[in-house]
Amino acid sequence: MSLKIAVFGAGSIGCHLGGALAAAGCDVTLVGRPAAMRAVREHGLRLTGGGRPAALEVAPERLRTSSEPSAVAGADHVLVTVKSRGTEEAAAAIGPHLGAHTVVVSFQNGLRNPDLLRSALQPDTAVLAGMVPYNVLQTEPGTFHQGTGGALMVDDAAAGRPLVAALREAGLPVEPRGDMRAVRYAKLLMNLNNAVNALSGLPLREQLGTRAYRRCLALCQEEALAVYRAEGVAPARLGPVHARVTPLLLRLPDAVFRRAAAASLRVDAQARSSMWEDLERGRPTEIDSLQGEIVSLAARHGLPAPVNARLIALVREAEAAGAGRARRWTGPELYAELTRPA
Repeated sequence: MSLKIAVFGAGSIGCHLGGALAAAGCDVTLVGRPAAMRAVREHGLRLTGGGRPAALEVAPERLRTSSEPSAVAGADHVLVTVKSRGTEEAAAAIGPHLGAHTVVVSFQNGLRNPDLLRSALQPDTAVLAGMVPYNVLQTEPGTFHQGTGGALMVDDAAAGRPLVAALREAGLPVEPRGDMRAVRYAKLLMNLNNAVNALSGLPLREQLGTRAYRRCLALCQEEALAVYRAEGVAPARLGPVHARVTPLLLRLPDAVFRRAAAASLRVDAQARSSMWEDLERGRPTEIDSLQGEIVSLAARHGLPAPVNARLIALVREAEAAGAGRARRWTGPELYAELTRPA
C-alpha cells in the first residue's frame, strides 16, 4: 500500500516535495492557496533542476489538491511547509483532522517551528523536525525549479522511517539525523543570506560571487555565532568547513573564494532566495524567523546585533515598497549601510 502524504502549505518547497513523492507512487494531497492549487489542477507539476537530466512531469490526476485543512485527514505523514509566521495557525487548522498515528514533519525555515507544532498539537502526536537545504522557486504556474543541491535532513526516529524510504524512492537524497536542533541552528546561519540576496536583486550565484555581499553575510554570521555561544549552542557542520570558519572564508577576495569554496558556488543561473521571490510577488517575508531570531536571542543575552537588526529594517522597507519595487542595493552600498554608525 502506498504511503499517504499530505503537504500543508504547498508552495514552492511543498510542491517540489509532493510532486517528487507522487511521481514515485505515493498518494499525495497538496493543501495550499486556491490560486496555487488551481494551477496544479490545470497544469500538473513540472519539476526542474536538482541534477535531473530532464524535467519530472507529474500529471494533474496523480495529485489531489485542496485549500481545506480537512484534506489532511487519513494521511500517514503531514509535511508542514507553511512560512514560519503561519505555524501556529497551521497547527490549529490541521490538529482536528490528524489521525492517531499521523506523523507531522516540519520542513520549514527557522528555529522554533517543530516546538511550536508540538505545543499546539495533541501531546501524543509525533512531530519531527526536517530541513530542506536547497532553493526552489516557481518559474511559471505549476513549474518549480531546484537551483541548488544538498540532502534533506529529518529526525532519526522510527516514526520517520517510512517517509525517509519514500523520499529515497523518489530520488530525493535524505539524511536522518540525531542532532536536528544543531542542524536548525546551522541552517539559520545559511539562511541569513536570504535577506542579502533579496536586497541585491541578483541571482544567488552572482551575489555569492561578489565579495562585498559576502562581507555583509559574514557580519550577520559573526553576530549569530556570538549569540549561539551565549546560548550554549554549537551549530552542526553541514558543509566542507565548520561554521566558525565561514565568515573568514566569505571575506576572501573573489578569485580566492572561487577556488576555496567551489562547492558553495554550485548554484545554477536561475537560483534566487525565497525572500527575493516574496518581495517580487508582494508577499510578507520570513525576516522575523531569520534575522529576527538572531536579534531576539541577542536581546536575551544582552548582546548587540546591529547588522541583523538593520537588515530587518531594510527588508521591511522593501516589503512596504510593494511587489517588484524594492530598492536593489549594490554590494558596496549595502555594506556601507550595515556598517554605518548608529
